[in-house]
Amino acid sequence: MLRIALALNAAMAVIGGLAAWIAQSAGLLADALDMLSDAGAYSIGLLAVGRTVRFKANAALLTGGVLLVLGAGVLFEVGRRAIHGAEPLSGWMIGTALLSLAVNVAVLRLLMPLRSGEVHLRAVWLCTRADVIANLGVILAGALVFWMGTPYPDLAIGTLIGLYVIRESFGIMGAARDAIREARVGK
Repeated sequence: MLRIALALNAAMAVIGGLAAWIAQSAGLLADALDMLSDAGAYSIGLLAVGRTVRFKANAALLTGGVLLVLGAGVLFEVGRRAIHGAEPLSGWMIGTALLSLAVNVAVLRLLMPLRSGEVHLRAVWLCTRADVIANLGVILAGALVFWMGTPYPDLAIGTLIGLYVIRESFGIMGAARDAIREARVGK
């Protein structure tokens, strides 16, 4: 399951990154970076299979840390685009986000059994759930960019995705720290 999720997310990170560049979209960029971080989370999850509870907790901690850095990077890029300007292309935003949504819904269904699993697997499932929400936000922002003729909905969704990713990173790191404490008590 994780290998399939990894391949799909890595492909969508590349596709989304290219589309973000073409479309000048902060929302698509945020979504592509989130997909890239998920691919990293799946890689870490695969490495953690069969390892100790502490290793798995540390893998989740690393996932949370990567998400924190990516979320901050997205916020920086949104600020840069707000200052220097951007003209996002709504058709690219909507089309790419629809493709990402289809991939993420498929991956979320595939990973459904992991949502109540060990901490590193819960982290993977939470990352994918966040992607579905981000995809819906980019679709809405693309529609608003088209309707209003302004980049502000794109900047807003980029900001919201960045903040959401940061929030999820703290949740994942908190769960990882709890698992590390439990592993110490269990010794």
